[in-house]
Amino acid sequence: MIGAIIIAVVLVVVIPVGVALSGGAIAGTLGFFLKKEGEAANEGSELIELNR
Repeated sequence: MIGAIIIAVVLVVVIPVGVALSGGAIAGTLGFFLKKEGEAANEGSELIELNR
C-alpha cells in the first residue's frame, strides 16, 4: 500500500514540478543564446538599439 502512495506522489508532484523547472531553464538558456546570436548576426542595425 505504501508503494502505491509513493508512486502517486511522484506522478502528481515530483514529475510535473521537475518538468516545469527544466522547461523554464531550457527556455531561459535558449532565449539567452538566441538573443546573442541575433545581435551578432544583425550587428550595426538600427533595430538593435530600438529593441533595448
